[in-house]
Amino acid sequence: MTTIPSLAEVEARLTAPGAPFEMEEHEIRGVRLRTWKNAPPNLRTVFEATAVHGPLPFIIYEDERMTYADLHAQVRVLAHQLWHHYGVRKGDRVAIAMRNFPEWPVAFWATVIIGAVAVPLNAWWTGPELEYGLSDSGTKVLFADHERAARLAEHLPGLNLAATIVVRDGGAVGHGLTRFADVLAAAPPDAAIPEVAIDPDDEATIFYTSGTTGKPKGALGTHRNMNTNLVSLGYCVARAELRKGNIPPSLSGEVPEKTGALLSVPFFHATGCHSVLVANSAAGNKLVIMHKWDPERAIELIEREQLRSFGGVPAMVWQVLESPAFASHDLSSIKSIGYGGAPAAPELVTRIRQVFPDVTSSNGYGLTETSSVTTMNAGPDYQRKPESVGQAVAICDVKVVDPLGKPVPDGEIGELWIRGPNVIKAYWNKPEATAQTITEGWLHSGDLARIDEEGFVYIVDRAKDMVIRGGENVYSVEVEDALYSHPAIMDAAVIGLPHRVLGEEVGAVVQVKPGMHVTEAELQAHCRARIASFKVPVRIDIRAEPLPRNANGKIMKRELKQELGIA
Repeated sequence: MTTIPSLAEVEARLTAPGAPFEMEEHEIRGVRLRTWKNAPPNLRTVFEATAVHGPLPFIIYEDERMTYADLHAQVRVLAHQLWHHYGVRKGDRVAIAMRNFPEWPVAFWATVIIGAVAVPLNAWWTGPELEYGLSDSGTKVLFADHERAARLAEHLPGLNLAATIVVRDGGAVGHGLTRFADVLAAAPPDAAIPEVAIDPDDEATIFYTSGTTGKPKGALGTHRNMNTNLVSLGYCVARAELRKGNIPPSLSGEVPEKTGALLSVPFFHATGCHSVLVANSAAGNKLVIMHKWDPERAIELIEREQLRSFGGVPAMVWQVLESPAFASHDLSSIKSIGYGGAPAAPELVTRIRQVFPDVTSSNGYGLTETSSVTTMNAGPDYQRKPESVGQAVAICDVKVVDPLGKPVPDGEIGELWIRGPNVIKAYWNKPEATAQTITEGWLHSGDLARIDEEGFVYIVDRAKDMVIRGGENVYSVEVEDALYSHPAIMDAAVIGLPHRVLGEEVGAVVQVKPGMHVTEAELQAHCRARIASFKVPVRIDIRAEPLPRNANGKIMKRELKQELGIA
Protein backbone atom coordinates (compact mmCIF):
# COMPACT_ATOMS: atom_id res chain seq x y z
CA MET A 1 0.00 0.00 0.00
CA THR A 2 1.37 3.42 -1.03
CA THR A 3 1.97 5.84 1.82
CA ILE A 4 0.82 9.32 0.93
CA PRO A 5 3.26 11.96 2.22
CA SER A 6 1.94 14.92 4.16
CA LEU A 7 1.95 18.38 2.65
CA ALA A 8 4.94 19.33 4.81
CA GLU A 9 6.83 16.22 3.70
CA VAL A 10 6.07 16.98 0.06
CA GLU A 11 7.40 20.52 0.31
CA ALA A 12 10.53 19.37 2.15
CA ARG A 13 11.26 16.76 -0.49
CA LEU A 14 10.71 19.06 -3.45
CA THR A 15 12.76 21.95 -2.04
CA ALA A 16 15.61 20.00 -0.41
CA PRO A 17 19.21 20.90 -1.35
CA GLY A 18 19.89 19.49 -4.80
CA ALA A 19 16.18 18.94 -5.49
CA PRO A 20 14.65 20.44 -8.65
CA PHE A 21 12.74 23.04 -6.65
CA GLU A 22 15.52 24.06 -4.29
CA MET A 23 15.22 27.60 -3.01
CA GLU A 24 17.71 30.34 -2.20
CA GLU A 25 17.37 33.90 -0.98
CA HIS A 26 17.90 37.08 -2.96
CA GLU A 27 17.41 40.72 -2.13
CA ILE A 28 14.89 42.10 -4.61
CA ARG A 29 14.02 45.79 -4.43
CA GLY A 30 15.26 45.93 -0.83
CA VAL A 31 13.42 42.83 0.41
CA ARG A 32 14.92 39.40 1.13
CA LEU A 33 12.84 36.82 -0.72
CA ARG A 34 12.96 33.10 -1.37
CA THR A 35 13.53 32.33 -5.05
CA TRP A 36 13.73 29.20 -7.17
CA LYS A 37 17.43 28.37 -7.43
CA ASN A 38 16.98 26.66 -10.81
CA ALA A 39 14.80 29.30 -12.45
CA PRO A 40 16.14 30.47 -15.85
CA PRO A 41 17.84 33.88 -15.57
CA ASN A 42 15.73 35.47 -18.31
CA LEU A 43 13.19 34.78 -21.04
CA ARG A 44 15.87 34.71 -23.72
CA THR A 45 17.36 31.65 -22.01
CA VAL A 46 13.92 30.01 -22.01
CA PHE A 47 13.39 30.72 -25.70
CA GLU A 48 16.85 29.54 -26.75
CA ALA A 49 16.26 26.24 -24.96
CA THR A 50 13.14 25.58 -27.04
CA ALA A 51 15.30 25.14 -30.16
CA VAL A 52 15.71 21.45 -29.26
CA HIS A 53 12.02 20.95 -30.02
CA GLY A 54 12.63 21.93 -33.67
CA PRO A 55 10.37 19.57 -35.69
CA LEU A 56 7.68 19.30 -33.02
CA PRO A 57 4.40 21.20 -33.48
CA PHE A 58 4.26 24.51 -31.65
CA ILE A 59 1.05 26.26 -32.70
CA ILE A 60 -1.97 24.86 -34.48
CA TYR A 61 -4.51 27.43 -35.65
CA GLU A 62 -7.42 26.12 -37.69
CA ASP A 63 -5.58 24.27 -40.50
CA GLU A 64 -2.27 26.12 -40.05
CA ARG A 65 0.63 24.40 -38.32
CA MET A 66 3.80 26.00 -37.01
CA THR A 67 6.70 23.94 -35.68
CA TYR A 68 9.26 25.11 -33.15
CA ALA A 69 11.73 25.40 -36.03
CA ASP A 70 9.27 27.70 -37.81
CA LEU A 71 8.89 29.73 -34.62
CA HIS A 72 12.64 30.16 -34.25
CA ALA A 73 13.08 31.16 -37.88
CA GLN A 74 10.43 33.90 -37.63
CA VAL A 75 11.50 35.15 -34.19
CA ARG A 76 15.14 35.40 -35.29
CA VAL A 77 14.22 37.52 -38.29
CA LEU A 78 11.70 39.67 -36.44
CA ALA A 79 14.08 40.33 -33.54
CA HIS A 80 16.72 41.41 -36.05
CA GLN A 81 14.24 43.75 -37.76
CA LEU A 82 13.03 45.29 -34.52
CA TRP A 83 16.61 46.08 -33.50
CA HIS A 84 18.21 47.10 -36.79
CA HIS A 85 15.31 48.49 -38.83
CA TYR A 86 13.04 50.04 -36.20
CA GLY A 87 15.65 50.96 -33.60
CA VAL A 88 14.05 49.06 -30.72
CA ARG A 89 16.43 48.82 -27.79
CA LYS A 90 16.46 47.30 -24.34
CA GLY A 91 13.65 48.79 -22.27
CA ASP A 92 11.67 50.09 -25.26
CA ARG A 93 8.00 49.10 -25.30
CA VAL A 94 6.55 46.95 -28.07
CA ALA A 95 2.77 46.50 -27.96
CA ILE A 96 0.72 43.54 -29.22
CA ALA A 97 -2.96 44.12 -29.94
CA MET A 98 -4.51 41.15 -31.64
CA ARG A 99 -6.56 38.01 -31.23
CA ASN A 100 -4.86 34.69 -30.51
CA PHE A 101 -3.09 34.37 -33.84
CA PRO A 102 0.20 32.48 -34.44
CA GLU A 103 1.91 35.85 -34.93
CA TRP A 104 1.18 36.81 -31.30
CA PRO A 105 3.85 34.55 -29.73
CA VAL A 106 6.27 35.40 -32.54
CA ALA A 107 5.96 39.10 -31.71
CA PHE A 108 6.18 38.38 -27.98
CA TRP A 109 9.34 36.28 -28.12
CA ALA A 110 11.03 38.61 -30.62
CA THR A 111 10.41 41.48 -28.20
CA VAL A 112 11.52 40.00 -24.90
CA ILE A 113 14.66 38.24 -26.17
CA ILE A 114 16.19 41.58 -27.18
CA GLY A 115 15.43 43.09 -23.77
CA ALA A 116 12.49 45.16 -24.95
CA VAL A 117 9.25 45.27 -22.94
CA ALA A 118 6.21 43.47 -24.36
CA VAL A 119 2.92 45.33 -23.84
CA PRO A 120 0.00 42.96 -24.51
CA LEU A 121 -3.19 44.99 -24.97
CA ASN A 122 -6.71 43.72 -24.44
CA ALA A 123 -8.09 42.87 -27.88
CA TRP A 124 -11.61 43.56 -26.62
CA TRP A 125 -10.79 47.21 -25.97
CA THR A 126 -12.29 49.99 -28.03
CA GLY A 127 -10.17 52.41 -30.08
CA PRO A 128 -9.88 54.98 -27.26
CA GLU A 129 -8.98 52.26 -24.76
CA LEU A 130 -6.27 50.89 -27.05
CA GLU A 131 -5.00 54.42 -27.66
CA TYR A 132 -4.70 54.92 -23.90
CA GLY A 133 -2.61 51.76 -23.49
CA LEU A 134 -0.27 52.75 -26.31
CA SER A 135 0.10 56.32 -25.08
CA ASP A 136 0.47 55.45 -21.41
CA SER A 137 3.12 52.80 -22.08
CA GLY A 138 5.05 54.96 -24.53
CA THR A 139 4.99 52.20 -27.11
CA LYS A 140 7.55 52.41 -29.91
CA VAL A 141 6.31 49.63 -32.21
CA LEU A 142 2.83 48.13 -32.41
CA PHE A 143 1.83 44.70 -33.71
CA ALA A 144 -1.89 44.58 -34.49
CA ASP A 145 -4.35 42.51 -36.44
CA HIS A 146 -6.55 44.26 -38.99
CA GLU A 147 -9.48 44.59 -36.55
CA ARG A 148 -7.42 46.41 -33.93
CA ALA A 149 -5.69 48.50 -36.61
CA ALA A 150 -9.10 49.61 -37.86
CA ARG A 151 -10.22 50.58 -34.35
CA LEU A 152 -7.04 52.62 -33.93
CA ALA A 153 -7.10 54.26 -37.37
CA GLU A 154 -8.09 57.72 -36.13
CA HIS A 155 -5.74 57.55 -33.15
CA LEU A 156 -2.52 56.31 -34.77
CA PRO A 157 -1.39 59.62 -36.32
CA GLY A 158 -1.12 61.20 -32.88
CA LEU A 159 0.83 58.36 -31.26
CA ASN A 160 4.20 58.91 -32.96
CA LEU A 161 4.95 55.19 -33.30
CA ALA A 162 8.04 54.04 -35.17
CA ALA A 163 5.89 51.42 -36.90
CA THR A 164 2.50 49.72 -36.86
CA ILE A 165 2.92 46.19 -38.17
CA VAL A 166 -0.32 44.48 -39.20
CA VAL A 167 -1.01 40.76 -39.32
CA ARG A 168 -3.91 38.96 -41.00
CA ASP A 169 -4.61 41.99 -43.17
CA GLY A 170 -6.12 40.20 -46.16
CA GLY A 171 -3.35 41.46 -48.41
CA ALA A 172 -3.88 45.20 -48.04
CA VAL A 173 -3.08 47.71 -45.32
CA GLY A 174 -3.88 51.36 -44.84
CA HIS A 175 -1.57 54.34 -45.12
CA GLY A 176 1.30 54.28 -42.63
CA LEU A 177 0.90 50.59 -41.83
CA THR A 178 3.31 47.76 -42.63
CA ARG A 179 2.46 44.14 -43.38
CA PHE A 180 3.96 41.55 -41.01
CA ALA A 181 4.99 39.35 -43.94
CA ASP A 182 6.80 42.27 -45.58
CA VAL A 183 8.81 42.92 -42.41
CA LEU A 184 9.99 39.30 -42.38
CA ALA A 185 10.72 39.29 -46.12
CA ALA A 186 12.83 42.46 -45.90
CA ALA A 187 15.37 40.92 -43.53
CA PRO A 188 18.82 40.00 -44.87
CA PRO A 189 19.60 36.28 -45.35
CA ASP A 190 22.08 36.33 -42.47
CA ALA A 191 19.68 38.01 -40.00
CA ALA A 192 20.61 37.12 -36.43
CA ILE A 193 19.23 37.87 -32.98
CA PRO A 194 21.10 40.84 -31.47
CA GLU A 195 23.25 40.09 -28.44
CA VAL A 196 21.79 41.76 -25.35
CA ALA A 197 22.63 41.24 -21.66
CA ILE A 198 19.41 40.67 -19.71
CA ASP A 199 19.35 40.45 -15.92
CA PRO A 200 16.62 38.59 -13.99
CA ASP A 201 15.15 41.81 -12.63
CA ASP A 202 15.14 43.68 -15.93
CA GLU A 203 11.69 44.73 -17.13
CA ALA A 204 9.95 42.32 -19.51
CA THR A 205 6.22 43.02 -19.70
CA ILE A 206 3.47 45.55 -19.04
CA PHE A 207 0.05 43.94 -18.63
CA TYR A 208 -2.80 46.36 -18.14
CA THR A 209 -5.03 45.40 -15.25
CA SER A 210 -8.44 46.78 -14.38
CA GLY A 211 -8.30 48.46 -11.01
CA THR A 212 -11.17 49.68 -8.88
CA THR A 213 -10.61 53.35 -9.62
CA GLY A 214 -9.42 55.37 -12.58
CA LYS A 215 -7.84 54.10 -15.79
CA PRO A 216 -6.24 50.65 -16.15
CA LYS A 217 -2.78 50.42 -14.58
CA GLY A 218 0.19 48.85 -16.32
CA ALA A 219 1.59 46.02 -14.20
CA LEU A 220 5.34 46.14 -14.84
CA GLY A 221 6.74 42.61 -14.75
CA THR A 222 10.32 41.36 -14.86
CA HIS A 223 12.05 38.35 -16.36
CA ARG A 224 12.32 36.94 -12.84
CA ASN A 225 8.57 37.37 -12.36
CA MET A 226 7.73 35.31 -15.44
CA ASN A 227 10.35 32.63 -14.88
CA THR A 228 9.31 32.29 -11.25
CA ASN A 229 5.84 31.43 -12.50
CA LEU A 230 7.31 28.92 -14.93
CA VAL A 231 9.01 26.99 -12.12
CA SER A 232 6.05 27.45 -9.77
CA LEU A 233 3.81 25.64 -12.24
CA GLY A 234 6.20 22.71 -12.29
CA TYR A 235 6.25 22.74 -8.50
CA CYS A 236 2.44 22.59 -8.38
CA VAL A 237 2.37 19.61 -10.74
CA ALA A 238 5.02 17.77 -8.72
CA ARG A 239 3.26 18.54 -5.43
CA ALA A 240 -0.04 17.16 -6.74
CA GLU A 241 1.61 13.99 -8.06
CA LEU A 242 3.38 13.27 -4.77
CA ARG A 243 0.10 13.80 -2.93
CA LYS A 244 -1.44 11.15 -5.18
CA GLY A 245 1.36 8.73 -4.31
CA ASN A 246 3.13 9.08 -7.66
CA ILE A 247 6.70 10.09 -8.46
CA PRO A 248 6.73 13.05 -10.87
CA PRO A 249 9.25 13.16 -13.75
CA SER A 250 10.98 16.12 -12.10
CA LEU A 251 12.08 13.75 -9.31
CA SER A 252 12.41 10.47 -11.23
CA GLY A 253 14.61 11.94 -13.96
CA GLU A 254 12.30 10.70 -16.69
CA VAL A 255 11.71 12.91 -19.71
CA PRO A 256 8.11 14.15 -19.50
CA GLU A 257 5.87 13.09 -22.35
CA LYS A 258 5.13 15.91 -24.80
CA THR A 259 1.52 16.99 -24.53
CA GLY A 260 -0.96 19.18 -26.29
CA ALA A 261 -3.02 21.95 -24.68
CA LEU A 262 -6.05 23.88 -25.85
CA LEU A 263 -5.60 27.62 -25.35
CA SER A 264 -9.01 28.90 -24.33
CA VAL A 265 -7.96 32.24 -22.84
CA PRO A 266 -6.32 35.23 -24.52
CA PHE A 267 -2.56 35.55 -24.79
CA PHE A 268 -3.00 39.09 -23.45
CA HIS A 269 -3.96 37.69 -20.02
CA ALA A 270 -1.29 36.69 -17.50
CA THR A 271 -2.75 33.18 -17.56
CA GLY A 272 -2.57 32.91 -21.33
CA CYS A 273 0.93 34.36 -21.61
CA HIS A 274 2.72 33.37 -18.40
CA SER A 275 1.07 30.04 -17.59
CA VAL A 276 0.14 28.74 -21.05
CA LEU A 277 2.42 30.24 -23.69
CA VAL A 278 5.70 30.36 -21.76
CA ALA A 279 5.18 27.14 -19.81
CA ASN A 280 4.15 25.05 -22.81
CA SER A 281 6.89 26.53 -24.97
CA ALA A 282 9.49 25.59 -22.39
CA ALA A 283 8.13 22.04 -22.27
CA GLY A 284 7.97 21.61 -26.03
CA ASN A 285 4.22 21.06 -26.00
CA LYS A 286 1.86 22.01 -28.79
CA LEU A 287 -0.73 24.73 -28.37
CA VAL A 288 -4.03 24.65 -30.22
CA ILE A 289 -5.72 28.02 -30.59
CA MET A 290 -9.09 29.12 -31.94
CA HIS A 291 -10.29 32.29 -33.62
CA LYS A 292 -12.63 32.75 -30.69
CA TRP A 293 -13.82 30.58 -27.84
CA ASP A 294 -16.51 28.09 -28.84
CA PRO A 295 -17.16 24.99 -26.68
CA GLU A 296 -18.29 22.81 -29.59
CA ARG A 297 -15.20 23.73 -31.60
CA ALA A 298 -13.08 23.10 -28.50
CA ILE A 299 -14.50 19.59 -28.22
CA GLU A 300 -13.75 18.91 -31.89
CA LEU A 301 -10.16 20.08 -31.50
CA ILE A 302 -9.55 18.09 -28.33
CA GLU A 303 -10.59 14.95 -30.19
CA ARG A 304 -8.81 15.78 -33.45
CA GLU A 305 -5.50 16.76 -31.83
CA GLN A 306 -5.70 14.26 -28.95
CA LEU A 307 -5.10 17.05 -26.47
CA ARG A 308 -4.22 16.18 -22.91
CA SER A 309 -5.32 19.36 -21.15
CA PHE A 310 -7.73 22.23 -21.37
CA GLY A 311 -9.21 24.79 -19.02
CA GLY A 312 -9.13 28.55 -18.66
CA VAL A 313 -11.77 30.11 -16.46
CA PRO A 314 -14.41 27.89 -14.81
CA ALA A 315 -17.06 29.14 -17.25
CA MET A 316 -15.28 27.47 -20.15
CA VAL A 317 -15.04 24.13 -18.38
CA TRP A 318 -18.76 24.27 -17.59
CA GLN A 319 -19.54 25.04 -21.24
CA VAL A 320 -17.58 22.03 -22.47
CA LEU A 321 -19.12 19.68 -19.92
CA GLU A 322 -22.65 20.85 -20.70
CA SER A 323 -22.27 21.04 -24.48
CA PRO A 324 -24.69 18.91 -26.54
CA ALA A 325 -21.62 17.76 -28.49
CA PHE A 326 -19.83 16.40 -25.41
CA ALA A 327 -21.24 12.87 -25.51
CA SER A 328 -20.65 12.35 -29.23
CA HIS A 329 -16.87 12.90 -29.17
CA ASP A 330 -13.95 10.92 -27.76
CA LEU A 331 -12.22 13.08 -25.15
CA SER A 332 -10.36 10.25 -23.45
CA SER A 333 -7.01 11.91 -24.22
CA ILE A 334 -7.68 14.54 -21.53
CA LYS A 335 -5.49 14.04 -18.45
CA SER A 336 -5.73 17.40 -16.71
CA ILE A 337 -8.19 20.28 -16.43
CA GLY A 338 -7.03 23.49 -14.82
CA TYR A 339 -8.80 26.77 -14.23
CA GLY A 340 -8.70 30.00 -12.28
CA GLY A 341 -9.29 33.70 -12.76
CA ALA A 342 -12.87 33.62 -11.49
CA PRO A 343 -14.88 31.94 -8.72
CA ALA A 344 -15.34 28.19 -9.20
CA ALA A 345 -18.37 26.47 -7.75
CA PRO A 346 -17.40 23.48 -5.54
CA GLU A 347 -19.70 21.25 -7.61
CA LEU A 348 -17.45 21.76 -10.64
CA VAL A 349 -14.79 19.39 -9.33
CA THR A 350 -17.52 16.83 -8.58
CA ARG A 351 -18.87 17.13 -12.11
CA ILE A 352 -15.39 16.71 -13.58
CA ARG A 353 -14.84 13.54 -11.57
CA GLN A 354 -18.13 12.14 -12.88
CA VAL A 355 -17.21 12.51 -16.53
CA PHE A 356 -13.40 12.34 -16.28
CA PRO A 357 -12.72 9.96 -13.35
CA ASP A 358 -8.97 9.71 -14.02
CA VAL A 359 -8.31 13.37 -14.74
CA THR A 360 -6.43 15.68 -12.40
CA SER A 361 -8.42 18.86 -11.91
CA SER A 362 -6.98 21.99 -10.36
CA ASN A 363 -8.09 25.44 -9.30
CA GLY A 364 -5.53 28.18 -8.91
CA TYR A 365 -5.39 31.74 -7.70
CA GLY A 366 -3.25 34.58 -8.84
CA LEU A 367 -3.33 38.10 -10.18
CA THR A 368 -1.70 40.00 -12.97
CA GLU A 369 0.35 41.57 -10.17
CA THR A 370 1.57 38.12 -9.05
CA SER A 371 2.56 37.04 -12.56
CA SER A 372 -0.19 34.41 -12.57
CA VAL A 373 0.11 31.57 -10.01
CA THR A 374 0.24 32.22 -6.27
CA THR A 375 -1.73 29.23 -4.95
CA MET A 376 -2.87 25.96 -6.48
CA ASN A 377 -5.29 23.28 -5.34
CA ALA A 378 -5.03 20.04 -7.30
CA GLY A 379 -5.68 16.33 -7.16
CA PRO A 380 -6.77 14.81 -3.85
CA ASP A 381 -6.40 18.08 -1.95
CA TYR A 382 -8.82 19.78 -4.33
CA GLN A 383 -11.30 16.95 -3.85
CA ARG A 384 -10.82 17.27 -0.10
CA LYS A 385 -11.23 21.05 -0.05
CA PRO A 386 -13.11 22.06 -3.21
CA GLU A 387 -13.91 25.55 -1.89
CA SER A 388 -10.22 26.45 -1.52
CA VAL A 389 -7.81 27.79 -4.11
CA GLY A 390 -5.05 25.83 -2.39
CA GLN A 391 -1.76 26.43 -0.67
CA ALA A 392 0.75 29.02 -1.78
CA VAL A 393 3.74 27.82 -3.77
CA ALA A 394 6.88 27.44 -1.67
CA ILE A 395 8.50 30.74 -2.69
CA CYS A 396 5.40 32.76 -1.77
CA ASP A 397 4.23 34.03 1.59
CA VAL A 398 0.56 34.78 2.11
CA LYS A 399 -1.23 36.32 5.05
CA VAL A 400 -4.65 37.72 5.85
CA VAL A 401 -4.69 41.11 7.56
CA ASP A 402 -7.16 43.50 9.16
CA PRO A 403 -7.71 47.08 7.89
CA LEU A 404 -4.61 48.21 9.80
CA GLY A 405 -2.42 45.58 8.14
CA LYS A 406 -2.18 43.35 11.22
CA PRO A 407 -2.42 39.58 10.67
CA VAL A 408 -5.68 37.98 11.79
CA PRO A 409 -5.99 34.50 13.37
CA ASP A 410 -6.40 31.40 11.18
CA GLY A 411 -9.90 31.15 9.79
CA GLU A 412 -10.78 34.82 10.16
CA ILE A 413 -11.55 36.96 7.12
CA GLY A 414 -9.41 39.89 6.03
CA GLU A 415 -7.50 41.17 3.03
CA LEU A 416 -5.08 38.72 1.42
CA TRP A 417 -1.50 39.96 1.13
CA ILE A 418 1.12 38.17 -0.98
CA ARG A 419 4.92 38.36 -1.00
CA GLY A 420 7.38 36.64 -3.30
CA PRO A 421 9.60 36.97 -6.39
CA ASN A 422 6.48 36.68 -8.54
CA VAL A 423 5.14 40.07 -7.40
CA ILE A 424 5.53 42.74 -10.08
CA LYS A 425 8.10 45.49 -9.89
CA ALA A 426 5.59 48.37 -9.97
CA TYR A 427 2.72 49.96 -11.78
CA TRP A 428 4.09 51.67 -14.88
CA ASN A 429 4.64 55.38 -14.20
CA LYS A 430 2.32 55.31 -11.19
CA PRO A 431 4.51 55.56 -8.07
CA GLU A 432 1.63 56.52 -5.79
CA ALA A 433 -0.47 53.51 -6.85
CA THR A 434 2.60 51.30 -6.44
CA ALA A 435 3.26 52.59 -2.91
CA GLN A 436 -0.37 52.03 -1.94
CA THR A 437 -0.45 48.47 -3.30
CA ILE A 438 3.02 47.10 -2.47
CA THR A 439 4.55 47.70 0.96
CA GLU A 440 7.81 46.07 2.04
CA GLY A 441 7.34 43.48 -0.71
CA TRP A 442 3.76 42.64 0.29
CA LEU A 443 1.15 42.98 -2.44
CA HIS A 444 -2.24 44.06 -1.12
CA SER A 445 -4.50 41.90 -3.27
CA GLY A 446 -7.74 43.72 -2.46
CA ASP A 447 -9.36 40.29 -2.14
CA LEU A 448 -11.04 39.18 1.06
CA ALA A 449 -9.91 35.74 2.15
CA ARG A 450 -9.32 33.37 5.01
CA ILE A 451 -6.55 30.83 5.55
CA ASP A 452 -7.16 27.58 7.41
CA GLU A 453 -4.84 25.74 9.78
CA GLU A 454 -3.20 23.84 6.88
CA GLY A 455 -2.45 27.02 4.97
CA PHE A 456 -5.20 26.60 2.39
CA VAL A 457 -6.52 29.90 1.07
CA TYR A 458 -10.23 30.59 0.60
CA ILE A 459 -11.26 33.63 -1.42
CA VAL A 460 -14.53 34.87 0.08
CA ASP A 461 -14.93 38.12 -1.82
CA ARG A 462 -13.03 40.09 -4.38
CA ALA A 463 -11.64 43.54 -4.83
CA LYS A 464 -14.15 46.25 -4.06
CA ASP A 465 -16.35 47.24 -6.95
CA MET A 466 -14.84 44.60 -9.23
CA VAL A 467 -16.92 42.33 -11.40
CA ILE A 468 -15.26 39.29 -12.95
CA ARG A 469 -17.19 38.19 -16.02
CA GLY A 470 -15.93 34.87 -17.32
CA GLY A 471 -12.40 35.77 -16.24
CA GLU A 472 -12.51 39.33 -17.61
CA ASN A 473 -12.05 42.00 -14.98
CA VAL A 474 -14.56 44.84 -15.18
CA TYR A 475 -14.07 47.73 -12.80
CA SER A 476 -17.23 49.47 -11.79
CA VAL A 477 -15.97 53.03 -11.95
CA GLU A 478 -15.46 52.88 -15.71
CA VAL A 479 -18.92 51.45 -16.36
CA GLU A 480 -20.47 53.93 -13.93
CA ASP A 481 -18.68 56.76 -15.73
CA ALA A 482 -20.20 55.59 -19.02
CA LEU A 483 -23.65 55.58 -17.41
CA TYR A 484 -23.10 58.97 -15.81
CA SER A 485 -22.28 60.44 -19.21
CA HIS A 486 -25.89 59.92 -20.32
CA PRO A 487 -27.85 63.15 -19.82
CA ALA A 488 -30.72 61.37 -18.05
CA ILE A 489 -28.64 59.70 -15.33
CA MET A 490 -28.23 61.25 -11.91
CA ASP A 491 -26.67 58.35 -10.02
CA ALA A 492 -25.32 54.91 -10.90
CA ALA A 493 -23.97 51.80 -9.21
CA VAL A 494 -22.52 48.74 -10.94
CA ILE A 495 -22.85 45.34 -9.29
CA GLY A 496 -22.07 41.75 -10.15
CA LEU A 497 -24.98 39.52 -11.11
CA PRO A 498 -24.42 35.83 -10.33
CA HIS A 499 -24.17 33.64 -13.42
CA ARG A 500 -23.68 29.88 -13.22
CA VAL A 501 -21.37 29.66 -16.23
CA LEU A 502 -19.66 33.06 -16.39
CA GLY A 503 -19.42 33.45 -12.61
CA GLU A 504 -20.77 36.98 -12.85
CA GLU A 505 -22.30 39.34 -15.35
CA VAL A 506 -22.32 43.13 -15.20
CA GLY A 507 -25.45 44.71 -13.76
CA ALA A 508 -26.33 48.27 -12.81
CA VAL A 509 -28.81 50.31 -10.83
CA VAL A 510 -29.37 53.90 -11.91
CA GLN A 511 -31.36 56.89 -10.74
CA VAL A 512 -32.77 59.12 -13.48
CA LYS A 513 -33.03 62.86 -13.21
CA PRO A 514 -36.47 64.26 -12.36
CA GLY A 515 -38.71 64.60 -15.38
CA MET A 516 -36.44 62.52 -17.63
CA HIS A 517 -36.96 59.07 -19.12
CA VAL A 518 -34.58 56.47 -20.53
CA THR A 519 -34.89 52.78 -21.35
CA GLU A 520 -32.54 49.94 -20.53
CA ALA A 521 -31.82 49.41 -24.23
CA GLU A 522 -30.95 53.08 -24.71
CA LEU A 523 -28.51 53.00 -21.81
CA GLN A 524 -26.91 49.80 -23.09
CA ALA A 525 -26.43 51.34 -26.54
CA HIS A 526 -25.00 54.47 -24.91
CA CYS A 527 -22.46 52.36 -22.96
CA ARG A 528 -21.61 50.19 -25.95
CA ALA A 529 -20.40 53.25 -27.82
CA ARG A 530 -17.98 54.09 -24.99
CA ILE A 531 -16.70 50.85 -23.47
CA ALA A 532 -15.95 47.29 -24.61
CA SER A 533 -19.04 45.14 -25.09
CA PHE A 534 -18.20 42.72 -22.26
CA LYS A 535 -18.40 45.65 -19.81
CA VAL A 536 -21.90 46.76 -20.87
CA PRO A 537 -24.51 45.90 -18.18
CA VAL A 538 -26.82 43.07 -19.21
CA ARG A 539 -29.40 44.28 -16.71
CA ILE A 540 -30.08 47.86 -15.65
CA ASP A 541 -32.56 48.63 -12.89
CA ILE A 542 -33.94 52.13 -13.50
CA ARG A 543 -35.48 54.05 -10.63
CA ALA A 544 -36.48 57.58 -9.71
CA GLU A 545 -35.60 57.39 -6.01
CA PRO A 546 -32.05 57.95 -4.68
CA LEU A 547 -29.71 55.00 -4.34
CA PRO A 548 -28.96 53.94 -0.74
CA ARG A 549 -25.82 55.48 0.74
CA ASN A 550 -24.08 55.19 4.07
CA ALA A 551 -23.04 58.01 6.38
CA ASN A 552 -19.89 58.58 4.36
CA GLY A 553 -21.89 59.01 1.19
CA LYS A 554 -20.85 55.68 -0.32
CA ILE A 555 -23.46 53.69 -2.22
CA MET A 556 -24.35 50.54 -0.28
CA LYS A 557 -24.07 47.97 -3.03
CA ARG A 558 -24.77 45.04 -0.75
CA GLU A 559 -28.14 46.59 0.06
CA LEU A 560 -28.84 47.04 -3.64
CA LYS A 561 -28.10 43.37 -4.21
CA GLN A 562 -30.49 42.46 -1.43
CA GLU A 563 -33.17 44.62 -2.99
CA LEU A 564 -32.68 42.83 -6.29
CA GLY A 565 -32.69 39.44 -4.58
CA ILE A 566 -29.13 38.51 -5.52
CA ALA A 567 -27.22 39.07 -2.26
